[in-house]
Amino acid sequence: MTLAPFNPTPRTLMGPGPSDVHPQVLQALGKPTIGHLDPQFVAMMDEVKALIQYAFQTENPFTIAVSAPGSAGMETCFVNLVEPGEKVIVCRNGVFGERMRQNVVRVGGEAVMVDDEWGTPVSVDKVAQALADHPDAKFLAFVHAETSTGALSDAKALCALAQQHEVLSIVDAVTSLGGNELRVDEWGIDAIYSGSQKCLSCVPGLSPVSFSAKAVAKLEARTTPVPSWFLDQTLVMGYWGGGKRSYHHTAPVNSLYALHESLRLLQQEGLENAWARHRAMHEKLKAGLEKLGLSFVVDEASRLPQLNAVYIPEGADDGAVRSALLERFNLEIGAGLGDLAGKAWRIGLMGYAAREENVVLCLAALDEVLN
Repeated sequence: MTLAPFNPTPRTLMGPGPSDVHPQVLQALGKPTIGHLDPQFVAMMDEVKALIQYAFQTENPFTIAVSAPGSAGMETCFVNLVEPGEKVIVCRNGVFGERMRQNVVRVGGEAVMVDDEWGTPVSVDKVAQALADHPDAKFLAFVHAETSTGALSDAKALCALAQQHEVLSIVDAVTSLGGNELRVDEWGIDAIYSGSQKCLSCVPGLSPVSFSAKAVAKLEARTTPVPSWFLDQTLVMGYWGGGKRSYHHTAPVNSLYALHESLRLLQQEGLENAWARHRAMHEKLKAGLEKLGLSFVVDEASRLPQLNAVYIPEGADDGAVRSALLERFNLEIGAGLGDLAGKAWRIGLMGYAAREENVVLCLAALDEVLN
């Protein structure tokens, strides 16, 4: 059987990720592939590193793009920093806080859970109590922007608690990077990871990661081997470090071209402008959704502008509505996850998708399908 080339129908991606990819980023993917140790590529890696530092607002020397998606960024932090028997305060207010717990357990750590209701931010008071109750804890782990619910937690306050109790903070910024205020150095974040396919509007498959000097010191002081060869950052440091690069793995060359372009576009727009754009588009979407009678899962004070979780109206068929949007309007929105499965839709306004024409399309399509 001879197969034809694959040509997907273009979609407007307004789910929880991936997001719409900027045309210039798609164009960057098609540039000639060169070797991953080619001097040109090594020079571009240095630029990618500087651009990630800008996006995270950090001067951490150990700032890289892991050659795998955000879930691997999460695992990178836990397998490198947490040793068997070490206690980690894990905040769980959605799917990805639970994934943090699973990472702690898999590396042999002890997870002390701080649970909050889905759709609410992590409770700073509960975390303060947990840290007081467990003075032997080594880490505090939490999700800044919980993709499963659309709730934003106070990373600045939580990291201040971590510093006060002399524990290292591990922060999930997969959905917040580029969409919300995020200041790694100013807030004292020790280990942070994100993903390329959310507010950076790049192709999926890369995870920006940054470790503070304290996190690097913890890694270098390990008494047990890192339980993952590929994600062992003591090996990767020689590839992303300065001077002569040592071979570790074949980097995803063209995907890194795309990340370079997406981060360059973010820098060109300006971080504060990008944050303001996401907020402005959220306000337009919010007004339209409320006119349609849809209500939000998350209270306004802790609501993510780029991930809008709304309750499915009574009488509406979850799957049928999403299928109709896809088939009739080439528009993708997301289903609910976990506790919100079948109860909510997740409408993304991430990166290049946070545009007025997308908001107009989404509201008009929902209005027609629901009515």
